[in-house]
Amino acid sequence: MIDSTVTRRDFIRVSAVVGGGLLVGFRFSNASAEPVDADANADSAGLTANAWIRIAPTGAVTFTCGRSEMGQDVYTSLSMILAEELGVDPRKVTVLHAPVDPVYVNSALGAQITGGSTSVREGWGPLRKAGATTREMLIAAAAAKWNASPADCKAANGMVTHGPHSASYGSLASAAALLTPPANVTLKEPAAFTVIGKPLPRLDGVAKARGRTTYGLDIKLPGMLYAAIIPCPVIGGKVASFDGSAVAKRPGVKAVVNIGEAVAVVANHYWIARGAADSLTINWDEGSSAKVDTASVFAALDAAKDRPGFVAKTSGNVSTALASGGKTAEYRCQMLAHATLEPQNCTAKVTPAGVEVWASVQFPQGAQGTAAAVAGVKPEMVKVHSQFIGGGFGRRLENDFVGQAVAIAKAVPGIPVQMIWTRPQDTQQDFYRPPSLHVMKGLVANGRLEALSGTLVSPSVTARAFPPFVVNGNDPFMTEGLANLTYDVPNLEMRTVIEEVGVRVGFWRSVSHALNAFAVESFMDEMAMDAGQSPVAFRLALLQKMPRQRVAIERAVQASGYTATPAAGKAFGIASMECYGTHAAVVCEVSGTADAIKLEKITIAADCGIAVHPDQVVAQLQGGVVTGLIQAVRSKVTFKNGRVEQSNFDSYRLPRGSEVPPIRVELIASGEAPGGIGEVGTPLVAPALANAVFALTGKRIRSTPIEDGGVRFV
Repeated sequence: MIDSTVTRRDFIRVSAVVGGGLLVGFRFSNASAEPVDADANADSAGLTANAWIRIAPTGAVTFTCGRSEMGQDVYTSLSMILAEELGVDPRKVTVLHAPVDPVYVNSALGAQITGGSTSVREGWGPLRKAGATTREMLIAAAAAKWNASPADCKAANGMVTHGPHSASYGSLASAAALLTPPANVTLKEPAAFTVIGKPLPRLDGVAKARGRTTYGLDIKLPGMLYAAIIPCPVIGGKVASFDGSAVAKRPGVKAVVNIGEAVAVVANHYWIARGAADSLTINWDEGSSAKVDTASVFAALDAAKDRPGFVAKTSGNVSTALASGGKTAEYRCQMLAHATLEPQNCTAKVTPAGVEVWASVQFPQGAQGTAAAVAGVKPEMVKVHSQFIGGGFGRRLENDFVGQAVAIAKAVPGIPVQMIWTRPQDTQQDFYRPPSLHVMKGLVANGRLEALSGTLVSPSVTARAFPPFVVNGNDPFMTEGLANLTYDVPNLEMRTVIEEVGVRVGFWRSVSHALNAFAVESFMDEMAMDAGQSPVAFRLALLQKMPRQRVAIERAVQASGYTATPAAGKAFGIASMECYGTHAAVVCEVSGTADAIKLEKITIAADCGIAVHPDQVVAQLQGGVVTGLIQAVRSKVTFKNGRVEQSNFDSYRLPRGSEVPPIRVELIASGEAPGGIGEVGTPLVAPALANAVFALTGKRIRSTPIEDGGVRFV
């Protein structure tokens, strides 16, 4: 059995709440805080702002989830972890959005953030301890009631039993609330799991299927007005002048507002606001970014590639090893938009008492801070109502749209205003996935990779969004896929160089894993060719110390039918890496010719340790693979005169349903603690596909999207 000590930093307070029942206030992070007075914060229904777990006298279990739900199904997965140790049916757990509060800080990221494939990894230990502690307190209450030994009592299915006695959790909750939490609890061994790893429909599935789930765009409030904006076409530009007097006289228009980076029209219907905004003539101060174009972006990266940068991983002596020769290749990845299904939107209300915000956000604390700064109030005067997210992918870690909505709402105080972007605005006002240049060098000796160096040159998202996390040139998100390189190379040096290029960049699904995987895994195929070996055998020889990674490759090869030699007009490509604690390999199968390539099948094998919710793990890997196709095939963002040239899904092409091949997922059960899964499917698709294209056509692709390399997919 597994012993777990419940420390002062784990639990904030165990208490009874208004109306009776048991409240367990629980902290994930290691930040210190004074105990929360649960009764003082309780509302009339007996719920508190800081409640992680509440058991009502009726037996109803409520779990306040500190992570945003954007399709990755944290509501189900985290509830399953809790329910396993608590001894309840997860389908009977009610999940609530968490408010902004330090108690919900993501200990892996240092803020109340959903991202980095951390939700299950971070919640695995703390939620199990929370469930087990709550269970033991209920057992203790029952044992005292029956004058029995707690060791002789059993808890399951929301009941505690002992011989002929039984009591529901609800009937025991108030008595349990008076007890001191045990210092040590025993967690279940995986062999005893009855919830974790078992099939279960999504807890939010029925509501979503029936259109009952509330996203940001679904917010409807009494007296609500609507806002449409015209932003500066160059990101970072400002309004120089405009005349809104004629527009202000239109029926239904309530206000025309200059918010600096944009002009907004507020009206009693969105389409009135949209039509009025589109008719405005605005003079812009476009600023220095008006000079940015795609060529200048990559020229800046190229000029920076010889700077020393930050060494993410090293062994041996690369300089000496490569002095005798070797191979050099450069790889480039274009910028990408997030293209969330739900365009950016936010509803805001500003009153003398404070600000309320209704929005789909991944970073509620950031939304609160942004709203407070724009409104000129203290953060505690801002209440953020987090909603379900219609696609995040890192875009909703940014809160620019929250600031815009609050600035607009200030013009009509006391009235809620819903601001909605158009799809072209969503495409052209994004925080783009950084452009990248990789310089790869390698040397093969005696059929084995003797030396490898790689340099990633890219803007730093972290330096813009979270500057304190970048120290001495080390952006920890840029080193993803380099610092955790799995291959055992005697002489190795992987480094990063930060180079800003005048483009607003943001975190995009899998962040730098995708950039680094494309370069490293494409170059590994080139090195295998130089070694005269198959790409699979070459990789396996470098993974003697990484058995989980070896198994991932072997399983992907077996399941896909991979062969190193093209046959019958078909060819395969492979790529492999450790990503967010999960070991994965992807095989792409293609057929045809260079001007008519068909993607026949994609196979992904993944060892994510214990799969809490296997059905959702499969779904997330499949979804990640489709996102990987966005990077791989034809999508890109380009700039001209500071303006994004793409505007909608006709020019920023996403994979159509007919273009997505069968995706086979192979889950490898290793028994390790859960790894991340939400972003794992994305990084390896582009290199595996580029390697398959080479095997089929002989064309070596060193930039994404792959179609820019002179091939065409059908």
